[in-house]
Amino acid sequence: MDQSMQGISSSSSTEEDRIYAKVGWRLIPFLVLCYLVSYLDRVNVGFAKLQMLKDLNLSDAVYGLGAGIFFLGYFLFEIPSNLILHRVGAKVWIARIMITWGIISSAMMFTNSATTFYVLRFLLGAAEAGFFPGIVLYLTYWYPNARRGRMTTLFMLAVPLSGLIGGPISGWIMSSFGGGAHGLAGWQWLYLLEGIPAIIIGIVVLFYLDDRIEKAKWLTDSEKAMLARNIATENQSKEEPSVLVAMSMPRVWIMAFTYFAFVMGLYGVGFWMPSIIKGIGVNSTLEIGFLTAIPNLFAIIGMVLISRSSDRMRERRWHLAIPAVIGALGLIWSTSASGVVLAMTALTIANIGIITVLPLLWSQPTAMLSGTAAAAGIALINSVGNLAGFFSPSLVGWLKSVTGSTTSGMYLLAASLVVGALLALSQPAKLVNK
Repeated sequence: MDQSMQGISSSSSTEEDRIYAKVGWRLIPFLVLCYLVSYLDRVNVGFAKLQMLKDLNLSDAVYGLGAGIFFLGYFLFEIPSNLILHRVGAKVWIARIMITWGIISSAMMFTNSATTFYVLRFLLGAAEAGFFPGIVLYLTYWYPNARRGRMTTLFMLAVPLSGLIGGPISGWIMSSFGGGAHGLAGWQWLYLLEGIPAIIIGIVVLFYLDDRIEKAKWLTDSEKAMLARNIATENQSKEEPSVLVAMSMPRVWIMAFTYFAFVMGLYGVGFWMPSIIKGIGVNSTLEIGFLTAIPNLFAIIGMVLISRSSDRMRERRWHLAIPAVIGALGLIWSTSASGVVLAMTALTIANIGIITVLPLLWSQPTAMLSGTAAAAGIALINSVGNLAGFFSPSLVGWLKSVTGSTTSGMYLLAASLVVGALLALSQPAKLVNK
């Protein structure tokens, strides 16, 4: 009897794995493509800086503020955007987000002063608000938490992929069009060409994504029933307080500040890596583009391995804290590493540590909240966390203007990662290790 029951259980598990694999192949590659385009449009300003500042006579401090002001617009519209997505459905709202940010991203080519730079970056942030937390929320409609850690990691592979693919592409565009083709500078071509894919993919979203399990015509009735049953079972153990209660929960705010600390490192490195590489003696924009791909390639490997370990062990806190500290050590080493090889090794270690922690953190709020409360909580964590995208490049830019070096800025980012590690460890294990 025991052997018979084990056989039935094994068969059921195999069938469930097959169904989730089917869902994964349908959703994840497309969502990765969407986020890759999103993240590339967000950080390509780091490459544009290599030419734009000189052409427009802008300072590093102006660049840092302009790069960061994106996140003020992002912060202000994040929570309303995610609540609208939960109400009207992911398909329509994600399409709206992508099309509007693609148009504004391409319009960055018209930057002609500090003021227009600030305005367009703010509008870009407002347009994109709600995209990332919307996708995190969308995944909760399809996957229980035990499977969602890996899916969130696969989705967030778009962050290092944008550097792996986008770096060489951005370098090539600026190198090939740097001579003023058709009256436009290389950085103007960069904004124009990298904004168009968001518009095209946004239109495709309307025809490709399904809002919920029950609307997926590519699933059979039995497959829909199994998926819906798993989500319903998990939601019974979650909290669904009101929006205001969810946004006032101390646990949610600790996660928000933890994310803030980690995002400080992410955007500090993301926005300044091309300049750091240039500072170690690499002047070709094409070579800089290829070199930025190296840390991101290894970050992809690190993300997959660490997330698998975390899911297998059902442990989150130490899988967050240890990589964050390693990332901090990499940043500190990068300030004293001499030569291209050692400097790139240090930046690679830093990038692995920083990027690895991001998807694991998102396993925490989605494990304890559902419904509208999840939409509000996720949006709050992401909006507060992404304010670091304003402070990080701005502070690094200001410190560079004051000291003439990025060293003090890297120390600041390293300290932030350590604080994030300590905050992650402060969470109760029984809450986050699910």
